[in-house]
Amino acid sequence: MYRQETQIEKLDEIVEQSILYDFYGELLSNHKKQIFEDYVLNDMSLGEIAAEQGISRQGVHDIVKRCTLELREYEEKLSLVRKFQSIKDKLSKMKEIVAQTEDSNDITEIGTIAALADDILKEL
Repeated sequence: MYRQETQIEKLDEIVEQSILYDFYGELLSNHKKQIFEDYVLNDMSLGEIAAEQGISRQGVHDIVKRCTLELREYEEKLSLVRKFQSIKDKLSKMKEIVAQTEDSNDITEIGTIAALADDILKEL
């Protein structure tokens, strides 16, 4: 059971790293970006990256950790991922309400759609 939880945690971390990279990756130096991409996106091992970059496995590990911290700090300050997810959730809710309204011809939820749209505009 412990091993499975560890694997799930590792996958969760990789997903988080990928999302953060999508939003903030361009803020990393080219060297850090290449190593981070190879490890997180290209699923290369520390050893493979170390051999390719001419540095130690520990050096690769340290760079990946520093990049992850740096990307998390960008998110703490800018909240782009959180805002994106919030807008995505609100749009999904709006779409759901529209589908229900079309099925039932009940327009009482129009106010909810307008409120969600206002929330989205405020976030932008």
